[in-house]
Amino acid sequence: MTTSPSRKSPMTLYCSPRCAYGHGVRFVLSEKAIAADIEYLQGNAVPRDLLEANPLGNTPTLVDRDLVLSDPRIIMEYLDERFPHPPLQAMDPVARARARMTVRRIDQNWFGYLDQIDQLPDLRKKSKLAKQLQKELVGASPVFDAKPYFLSDDFSLVDCALAPLLWRLGALGIDLPAQAGPIRSYANRLFQRPAFKASLSAREREYPTLAEASV
Repeated sequence: MTTSPSRKSPMTLYCSPRCAYGHGVRFVLSEKAIAADIEYLQGNAVPRDLLEANPLGNTPTLVDRDLVLSDPRIIMEYLDERFPHPPLQAMDPVARARARMTVRRIDQNWFGYLDQIDQLPDLRKKSKLAKQLQKELVGASPVFDAKPYFLSDDFSLVDCALAPLLWRLGALGIDLPAQAGPIRSYANRLFQRPAFKASLSAREREYPTLAEASV
């Protein structure tokens, strides 16, 4: 994964330097050591190249030669299938389907809070939603303790999707109590991966993080 290459790569990812969904895609790119140009959008400005590829201008958008994808979860699966080593999805179709359902639930529930917090201007409402997200996560602590990775013995796309949300908890003012120790341990395992460190934008590196995590 490259952000300022001397030679143009046939693959380009357009994303915000603070978008959790784009961060998940960058995590996959890093894990697989995929050569790609990362074009960070600044403010509300939309690059002409992005508009030519995707007239909606939404991000993250991946351009791989003639292919244009603008759904982050589809992008992540495409990258795993296009570059199969190391694999981030199970070979078994049943296990793959279960992983997809897990990511969908994470998006609908936990990322749902994150999306609302990001969009709301009212600080009191943001704080209320952050507390609700904290409560949801703490309630799910036993799930994080069941396996080394999220519901799996192996690192997968589910972890790539979830890590960016956990990285943002400190920035949201969310602290995890003692009973959420399994979440802290799980997050720390992800944050210490070299690929995760490489996936961070300069802005994301400035986020306050969970006490046990350091980059």
